[in-house]
Amino acid sequence: MPKTGKRFSAAKSAVPEGAKLAPDEAVRLVKELATAKFDESVDVATRLGVDPRQADQLVRGTVVLPHGTGKSVRVLVIAQGEKEAEATEAGADYVGVEYVDKIQDGWLDFDVCVATPDMMGKVGPLGRVLGPRGLMPTPKAGTVTFDIGRAVSEIKAGKIEFRVDKTGNVHAPIGKASFSEDQLRENLGAFMDQIVRAKPSAAKGTYVRSVTVSSTMGPGVSIDPNLYRRA
Repeated sequence: MPKTGKRFSAAKSAVPEGAKLAPDEAVRLVKELATAKFDESVDVATRLGVDPRQADQLVRGTVVLPHGTGKSVRVLVIAQGEKEAEATEAGADYVGVEYVDKIQDGWLDFDVCVATPDMMGKVGPLGRVLGPRGLMPTPKAGTVTFDIGRAVSEIKAGKIEFRVDKTGNVHAPIGKASFSEDQLRENLGAFMDQIVRAKPSAAKGTYVRSVTVSSTMGPGVSIDPNLYRRA
């Protein structure tokens, strides 16, 4: 849905043109400009100085946001035996090997899929369906593991996965407009710390080139990228 109309124009005019704000000032302004009749999501977009076409410059990882995303995450666990009970106890929404067939039949009513390594022979063929949607379990994301209880608990607590896109940008949710300024600032800080840690050794020049936060219907507010230009 495009951000257009009088409300957006008025909100955009409240953002200092060309200004690069401190994180606390930025989240305060984003909250003030989130005037829609629903609880808008708050997202961060970072532009990185990497070439995603090069395998040694991919930026991806996970981070547990201290205050979660404000969104209820539906977790599917593909496991069997005692790991099924472990998943259920940790709060997984759907558990069982039978979901492999359901996915093949078109069922996709979940947000994150976790699988034990011994199940990947069955899950692997689902890559054509799950891969393009970002739902395929992977060891790097911590979603292929025997530590099912921990994986589910972290996801439910606010663990998110991020990956640089083909244009060198990383987008991620950091909460809702109803969150306090402190909650948004701490979530943003946790995310950006992880982005900085994920800097590829092959990346040259300026790594964090821009940082912008915005709400679903609000304008982007720029943060001073120099705050994140540490090794």
